[in-house]
Amino acid sequence: MDRRSAFSYRCGACGRCCRNQAITLSPVDLIALARAAGLPTSAARTRYTIRRGSLLRFGEAGRCVALDGATCSIHPGRPLACRLYPLGLERTPDGDDFIRLEPAPDSAGVYGSDATVADYLAAQGVDRIIELAERYRPLIGAMRGRIETLVDFEIVEPREFWRRATAEALRESNYDANELIDLIFDADGAGEGRDSVAATVTAHLAMIGAAIRRATDPSALAAAAILLAVSLGYSPAEAIADPSRRLNQAASRPD
Repeated sequence: MDRRSAFSYRCGACGRCCRNQAITLSPVDLIALARAAGLPTSAARTRYTIRRGSLLRFGEAGRCVALDGATCSIHPGRPLACRLYPLGLERTPDGDDFIRLEPAPDSAGVYGSDATVADYLAAQGVDRIIELAERYRPLIGAMRGRIETLVDFEIVEPREFWRRATAEALRESNYDANELIDLIFDADGAGEGRDSVAATVTAHLAMIGAAIRRATDPSALAAAAILLAVSLGYSPAEAIADPSRRLNQAASRPD
């Protein structure tokens, strides 16, 4: 489906879609959630998330921890995946594709075709969240570039380096301390929180950019780049530096 596709959905406020889900969170999602909950991002991360802030927490009986009865207690700051539901978003090199998801069991929501995907996205405030989240994407390239200054992939086997980084990034427990990941998922970590999500994002990007320039541990950078890519809806491959470019350049140099 694209933005012109016929689609509508009327929520039945039953809360059944808020159970037993895997909801990936971007840094913007966590900022918006924290502001809606009236908490600093560090406290919101502890209360509402797992995997270092990149997954929404589901608790007893598979219920989202933000669910109050059948009502979302942080609805104004609900994550992008919740705003999109019952649509899914697939990020591709050619643009975004939308997928109509199967309804939750016994859902009271009503599907229709009397509007368009674009109408639904506008009503849910999706585009603004996507726009803010995309501002983080250049940081992935910055981390890749920093890694390339720290690692000689003619000596270090690149596949094993990135395999280890991917496993570390997606680990839900027993992971290594990583100050850059902590910063990515704690926008208030370097100072007082700001009321505006957009203002927080601007300051947050500057903090992360400075931390990348200071970083000296390529393994920590690689794990952070992969987790950030995944949190923005991209595959881990988005973060993986291509050592073949350097090797091809070396091969083309005259002796």
